[in-house]
Amino acid sequence: MTDIGDIFAAAGPLARALPDYTPRRSQQRMAVRIAEAIESRGALLVEAGTGTGKTFAYLVPALLSGRRVIISTGTRTLQDQLYAKDLPLVAAAIGRPVNVALLKGRANYLCRQRLATATAQRALDGFEGGSLAVIERWAAVTATGDLAEVPELADTGAIRAAVTSTRENCLGQRCPEWSRCHVVAARRAANEADLVIVNHHLLLADLALKEDGFGDLLGAADAVILDEAHQLPDLVTQFFGVEFTSRQIEHLLADARVELAGQGGDASLTAHFEAVAAALAAARDSLPSRSGANGSRLAWGDAPVSLETALDALADALEQLHSALAGAANGPGLAHSAMRAAQLAATLTRVAHAHESEAARSVGRDARGFTLSMLPFDIAPRFRAIVDARPCAWIFTSATLSLGDDFSHFAARLGLGDAATLRIDSPFDFERQGLLYLPPDMPDPASSDYLAAVLGEALPLIEAARGGAFLLFTSHRALGRVADLIRARAEGPLEYPILVQGTAPREQLLREFRALGNAVLLGTASFWEGVDVKGEALRLVVIEKLPFASPEDPLVKARIAHLEATGGNAFRDYQLPEAALALKQGVGRLIRSEEDRGVVAICDPRLVSRGYGRVLRASLPPLTVTREQDESCRFLARHAPAGPAP
Repeated sequence: MTDIGDIFAAAGPLARALPDYTPRRSQQRMAVRIAEAIESRGALLVEAGTGTGKTFAYLVPALLSGRRVIISTGTRTLQDQLYAKDLPLVAAAIGRPVNVALLKGRANYLCRQRLATATAQRALDGFEGGSLAVIERWAAVTATGDLAEVPELADTGAIRAAVTSTRENCLGQRCPEWSRCHVVAARRAANEADLVIVNHHLLLADLALKEDGFGDLLGAADAVILDEAHQLPDLVTQFFGVEFTSRQIEHLLADARVELAGQGGDASLTAHFEAVAAALAAARDSLPSRSGANGSRLAWGDAPVSLETALDALADALEQLHSALAGAANGPGLAHSAMRAAQLAATLTRVAHAHESEAARSVGRDARGFTLSMLPFDIAPRFRAIVDARPCAWIFTSATLSLGDDFSHFAARLGLGDAATLRIDSPFDFERQGLLYLPPDMPDPASSDYLAAVLGEALPLIEAARGGAFLLFTSHRALGRVADLIRARAEGPLEYPILVQGTAPREQLLREFRALGNAVLLGTASFWEGVDVKGEALRLVVIEKLPFASPEDPLVKARIAHLEATGGNAFRDYQLPEAALALKQGVGRLIRSEEDRGVVAICDPRLVSRGYGRVLRASLPPLTVTREQDESCRFLARHAPAGPAP
């Protein structure tokens, strides 16, 4: 096998392929450990600090191994970057061409059967004829069925939903279009590829998809590499959980009516449709219009007593609909609708009657309907069973997997306590490149004037930095309040462009932020991680409050109660480590390259005043700490771009 050290050397193939390549011993060390894990089919947890070059550190051993490898990412952005840029570059540099497949979720592919149904029912469903006609013309010539080939098609909306399948409405091998199914073709190509790039949602869903005849991607893999692995515990919890929505029933009724119309109709089923619709409305009406202090959700125990009775009646109506549809079925479409009715009834009953020690349950209601959620407290045994059942290498990597040198929190959540670990510090000189500003004399975060005090600390820093700032919040309420305070300033609005999450798609806001170079972006959770803004465009990050999950969130509340009931310490074992990892992600937005300079301001006084603040500070990069606003402003002014303010 080609020596990994030679590939990462100063005069090696990567250096020849990349003009700005810098050899790093830490990157080489990571690559060697991953190569060993692939060879031994072991489990490895790797925390690689920002700037390590972890993507190349796992791509090189994956390609050199000659094994079948699945790479899973947390975001579509990284998935596309791996497929279109990083993987071709590395493969060409080291002379290891490989058969690669990029596999997307089924919602990205045209379903021929659903298109045929939508076309036949055009008038009934009220689709825009022009849009549907565009898809019909494209469907006749596309080789992949990837809806990204239709730029006119919106990411959401009735048309897209009508021409794609879900796991619920897919007919599987009973579908008359099975032999020409684009999802089947894409998964077949993935099964034949040497290296497959997926995302975490799709990888986890594969455990269910294989039961529907689509094949098991994991079963044929020699190694699974999971980048952005810090997201996995929450994603796996969702995957093993159950969610029931009123929209599922509405879609079932709509699909069943379409199938029935195709068979010439059956008036005897009308009463069953109406009974389900009435029971659905009764269940929705049993909920308050807004559910509790947390907004649209409330804990199961706080729901009205009448909800359980209404849900039982809804499950009974669905069972009766199942029997009626099964008796009237003349073809796979209606038979599948009957099966869906039975499955929804079973899911509804499972959620409604789960034991409180089994999972955290919540109820939500909005203008469109209601959602019932059930998330298990402990996913470790089930995830570990998945790992043990597939004798391949499992490699988990991220910039945030450990607290200090301790991986136990992440490992315990996934049942990976015996996995090997490797922690690699960032090569950046944080002490020289940035400051961590901890404002003195801040009020308690629960006080009414706290957000005004946060803005009061942020404004001088923004002026000194001449814009180029992220203001990160722990809630949409706090974000909206500060946005209002900025607009209502007596001195007038800020002279820098203000970008607010929710006013445009996330990627559009980031493009504008990078292009403007002096913008101030206000964001919540999705901007705390996975955002890479290198260079002068970002030189200040202000964090409003420590990112503890709200104890009033019904699912958090249930998890805390469960841990305490089973003898655990909810704060020490759950709330504190989760907050530390989230804070580490937020602070990590600032320094993304050797040239970056800037200030992170964490306004929450608890980082200094509370004993647990030491744990949180120990998880952060070693930035130089200051309590002086003037020092922070001088640092920002030295590194702000030249020129007059806009």
